[in-house]
This record gives sequence, structure tokens and C-alpha cells, in this order.
Amino acid sequence: MTSAASAPRRARVRAPELIGEGGWLNTGGKDLTLADLRGRIVILDFWTFCCINCLHVLDELRELEEKHRDTVVIIGVHSPKFVHEAEHAAVVDAVERYEVHHPVLDDPKLATWKQYAVRAWPTLVVIDPEGYIVAQHAGEGHAHALARLVAELEAEHETKGTLRRGDGPYVAPEAVATDLRFPGKALLLPSGNFLVSDSTRHQLVELAADGESVVRRVGSGERGFGPDAFSEPQGLALLPDGTVVVADTVNHALRRFDPATGSVETVAGTGRQWWQGSPTSGPALEVDLSSPWDVAWWQGKVWIAMAGVHQLWTWDPATRTVAVAAGTTNEGLVDGPAAEAWFAQPSGLAAAGDRLWVADSETSSLRYLEAAPDGDGHLVTTAVGTGLFDFGHRDGDAGQALLQHPLGVTALPDGSVAVCDTYNHALRRFDPATGQVTTLATDLREPSDAVLAGDDIVVVESARHRLTRLRLPEEAVRVDAVAHRTRRAATEVAGGTLRLDVVFQAPSGQKLDTRYGPSTRLLVSSTPPELLLGGEGAGTDLFRELALNPELTEGVLHVSAMAASCDDDPDNEYPACHVHQQDWGVPVTVTASGATRLPLVLAGMDG
Repeated sequence: MTSAASAPRRARVRAPELIGEGGWLNTGGKDLTLADLRGRIVILDFWTFCCINCLHVLDELRELEEKHRDTVVIIGVHSPKFVHEAEHAAVVDAVERYEVHHPVLDDPKLATWKQYAVRAWPTLVVIDPEGYIVAQHAGEGHAHALARLVAELEAEHETKGTLRRGDGPYVAPEAVATDLRFPGKALLLPSGNFLVSDSTRHQLVELAADGESVVRRVGSGERGFGPDAFSEPQGLALLPDGTVVVADTVNHALRRFDPATGSVETVAGTGRQWWQGSPTSGPALEVDLSSPWDVAWWQGKVWIAMAGVHQLWTWDPATRTVAVAAGTTNEGLVDGPAAEAWFAQPSGLAAAGDRLWVADSETSSLRYLEAAPDGDGHLVTTAVGTGLFDFGHRDGDAGQALLQHPLGVTALPDGSVAVCDTYNHALRRFDPATGQVTTLATDLREPSDAVLAGDDIVVVESARHRLTRLRLPEEAVRVDAVAHRTRRAATEVAGGTLRLDVVFQAPSGQKLDTRYGPSTRLLVSSTPPELLLGGEGAGTDLFRELALNPELTEGVLHVSAMAASCDDDPDNEYPACHVHQQDWGVPVTVTASGATRLPLVLAGMDG
């Protein structure tokens, strides 16, 4: 056991109080304060439910949460990006949808986010039993570092007498009985029945043609990766042979379900999440995937919306291989050749002749792939949407129309497409012939997918736990236009030279892995591109001198950082290595009195 005298020396910064107008969830109605948590190790998880990286961190924390339940209290601080995420009812739904088994503070105005100077989703902040901040981590991949730090803090504060063991403040909400619980996607089977991914219950559900009567359930209903288990399944695609490919999202895999026999097999993925440096093509069962969210059969392959890495992949059932098809893993909205395009959490796919439509959720956009004019690969084009920070509900010309975090897209018989505009609770339509966006239906609760059934369109109302049948309307619904920007306050920076520092301290017991070259990577760009007069591009140092254009008053800095660290034990012949990675989109305003240094914490504390 580590003695108090030999305990690691750490910066001691008093943790600000936890405040949020939305109040507390999963506490049985009790408001929590840091004083209530004194004596416990507290991990604040700043998250928002639209963010795939945040969902990855929720899964990373589950084992730590269970193993250290008597010493560690995880507090989710819900900090919205989109307007819909600031609705308290939506946060309540998300906490149930993603099986969050710890207290959550609903902070719709980002009060606690600002108190802790957080700049990215997700961010983890560790508070010791005496109420001091001892570590901060942005992004994914920090579970191993947290486990080590928790063990050190337990030993240190056990010795000091400042550790208090016991039950935590989590109180489970009452379960609600419905046939479906936050369904994700749906498919019309040749029989006329519907197959639905019942995501929160980790099952597939076959419904009769009425869309209501349960015919059968597939899967145990418990999280798992066996022949009778799924983990938050989403997308479904019917193959020519009558079998169905399932995007088994949290298992990072594709499964194949045979409606005739009821059998389920894994056809792609290992069950492990893909990380930078992992293979991007090869035998399907040997290559890691990352949160596949939807699938579609197009041009003789299954196309995969790989939400976890902002890419599109393909699975070829003939060769049993997977490969990256579009996207760089950078998050944003960049059109052009597929290999150079940027996506942001693609979540819905629809094949329509020579086009593959994509609902790109984090850029609130509708995009499509088609063959390049020279026949060499594919091109990516944006039909509706402008980028990561602008969203709303505005109809009219596609160049100025706005969506809000769409998750589904459906090809319609007349060549137009229907968009499940999830956070606007609406079904929208884009007509490529006229370039117009209209609204087909409103008052749908978080629609996530839609399928055609004769003259009807059947919508998955995820937050109403049902399928809703609509007659395809001939006229649009009139909706008052609204436009929003992300709720984060911009950082004031000075024009001219700006020092960018990505703070990274290797976790205790680890060191940077330089055996095969540089162990860090930094990529910087901006929106608009003219914001940066110098400093953009890739490099291996975690610091950069940026030259800002003093003639521009605002923009967004896009920063992507990665660091690899390995166990620092000379006697260990096979040290475990870990990748720490985060993407930041930092809104900035350029002012004469702005900061000349921009620190972004990847792991550690900014001195």
C-alpha cells in the first residue's frame, strides 16, 4: 500500500461546485453537492448524448464503475451541443436509452462546463476524496489511466484516513414496460412484416404488418456478443439472399440474421473498437470496427456508416473483407474525392440508383456519394448543411436550409429523399430536381429511421418507442424557420500569433512510446480556411505557433491530437500500449485583447 509520505505529488486545485438548471437524475430526487461526496473519488464525465465519443466513454467507464463501486462516484454532467439536448425530457430519455447507471447533472446552460473550463466532449475530471481536482482527460481511451489513478488514490487516502467507503448516491429509476424501448432502425421484410432494432433492449424485434403486434424477439435482451446477444444494435440491411445485416453498434461488429432459421452469426469485426493505427482493410473477422450505426446494400457491397471514426466502410460478402471507402477520420464537412472527404458521425444510409445518401448527424447535413466522372472512385457532395456548428429548422432552397442532427434517410419513389430530422422531431424532404427542402411531418419524437410500405412511410419514433405510419403527404407542412449555433461560448484570441499547446502527461507508470518513431501527432485546420495564415497541417509536436488572420473576427479552429504511451517497466517484455486521442472544434473570436495562448488538455493538468 502506498504511504501518505510516498504518495504521488499532484497539483491541488479546489473543485468548483456542481450546478445545473436541469437538476439531478438517478438520485431519487436528491440534489447532490461536492460536500455530499467528500471521502469518495469523484469522476465527472462531461458528455452530451449526440456525441459518439461520449457514448464510447460511457462504455469504457462501465467496468471501472462496477469494480470500484464502494469508493468511486461517477457523475455525468450533461452539457448540450444542440438545442434539443437542452430539453430536460430529452436528457431523461438519453440516460435511460444508454443505460447510464450513475447520477447525472442536467446542465443546459453549461454552467458547470464553464466553471471547469471544459473545451471538448467528452472530458473527464477526477476529484480526490478531499475535494481537489487531480486529473483531466479529453477524448477516449483513458480507462486504463483512470483505473491506475483510482488505485493510487484509494491507497493514498486509505492511509490518510480520508477515504470513505460505502454505497454511492445512484438510485435506479423505475422501469417502464413497452414492446419497444428506444428502437433505432427498421426494415420491411419480404413477408410484409417489419424488423426493428430494439436498441436499448439489445434485441431485434419482428413486428407484424400492422407495425404493432410482436411476432418474435431475437436476442437474449442482455448485452453480449454471443450467438443470442447484441449490444445496442442499430442499422439493418436486406441482402439479395434474404438474410439481414445488422449494425451491432456497441459490439463494433456486423452480424447476419437469417429470418428463415433465426440464426445469428458475426460477419465483420472483432468486438474491439478500432483505434488510429489499426488495419483499415482485410479479412472482415480480423479487422476492428468502430460503432457502425447504419448499413445499406449498394453496388454489390454492404456500405457501413462508421459513426465512431467519421467514415464509410464496405463489407464484401463475396470476399469476406472490409475496407475504408470514404472519409479520413477527421470530423467535419469537406466534400470531394471520397478518400479526402470529412464526415461527422454518419448515422443513416439509403441507396438510390447511382447515389448513396448519407445522414451526417453532427454536421446536421444530408450528403451523397456517386461515381466520379472519370470512373475512378467516388465523390462526396453535400446537398443540405453547412458544418459542425450551424443547425436549425429552415425550409426552402437547399443552400440555406437547416436540419438538426438527422439520423435517418429514405429514398422515395419520385427520386427525392425523406430525412429523419431527429432533433427537430420532424420528417423532411429534399428534392434534387428542384433543390428544395420541405417539411413533411412534425410532432414526431426523435425519429431515427423510416421505411416505405406501399403508399405509406413508416417512421421509427425512437423516443415514443413505436413505429408510426404516415400517408406520404402531397403538400408540405408550414414551419416557422429557426436557426441556431452551438451553445458553447467562443474563446477570445488575439490576432497574429497564437500558441497552441496540447497538454499531455503520460499516466502514472507509463511513458511515451518512441520505439518506432514519434508517438504524438497534431493536425490543425480552420473554418473558414482563411482564418489561419500559418500553422495548419500535420506535425508530430503537441504544440504549434498559429498565425491568425487579424482581418477575420470569428471562426473555428479544428485540432486533432493523438499520443501513444506504454507501460514503463523494464522487466516487462510485452508492455501494454494505449492510444489517447481527441478532436476539438474551438469557436474563436479574434479581438485585440484576446489570449495569445490556447491550451487544450488531452491528459493531465495545464500547469
